[in-house]
Amino acid sequence: MSPDSEPAADGSVAVHREGAVLHLVIDRKARRNSLSAPMVETLVAALTDASTDDSLRAIHLCGAGEHFCSGVDWVASNDAPRPRTGDLVRRLPHTANRVVELLCGIHLPVVCSVRGWAVGMGCNLALAADFTVAADDAVFWEPFLDRGFTPDSGSTWFLPRLIGLARARRMLLLGEKVSATQAADWGLIDRCVPAPDLAAAADDLLTRLASGPTVALGLAKRALSYGQHATLAQALEHELFDVELSCRTSDFKEGLTAFRERRAPDFRGR
Repeated sequence: MSPDSEPAADGSVAVHREGAVLHLVIDRKARRNSLSAPMVETLVAALTDASTDDSLRAIHLCGAGEHFCSGVDWVASNDAPRPRTGDLVRRLPHTANRVVELLCGIHLPVVCSVRGWAVGMGCNLALAADFTVAADDAVFWEPFLDRGFTPDSGSTWFLPRLIGLARARRMLLLGEKVSATQAADWGLIDRCVPAPDLAAAADDLLTRLASGPTVALGLAKRALSYGQHATLAQALEHELFDVELSCRTSDFKEGLTAFRERRAPDFRGR
């Protein structure tokens, strides 16, 4: 939901490539980058396409202007004709929830850079990324209950795992805002940097990840997610199959060769 209340256009999500990095830029500056239905649909489509694009090696999610994302535009949604009962149950698995699932499940590393507001679903998009770097002016806020409805887009799953139940309750039940500095201290995000350094910090992460062993990175990302709900025995078995797959890649051979030759590996993402 957006802290603003004025009417606004639908906005857009700019999708562009720089080499092997796909950039997704949420752009609705007049509404602090709140998400309209078409913007969510663009995110779903772009991430779905990226999941099968072998030329990509990393994804960057950010917001245009002074803010990252102030969540779903509930004001516009409630101004529309009232849908029939059960609309959210039918629609959200294919829209907002699907974006979160794609960010978590895609076999590409995702870097999110945050400045200004990260609110509601905007906060949860940042939590779904593999690495979130925030400017020191950023604020993370989950104000669902302040608006009279229950949390969504994965907040009840992410928060307890990242920062524990006590802090999750304060963010969700009391609607307390969390500064970027505090978020980094808690482990809610990867790191907090001075605002002028945000772009450079994100670029550094993207460069490192996009030059890594892409297949192995994707498998490791999946294993970390699986391990959150698996027993040790299940996680060990899952790792066995991942090792079998990663050892068959060209990057594995390059890694061994580079180690023997005492040089940095030149991974090609294959």
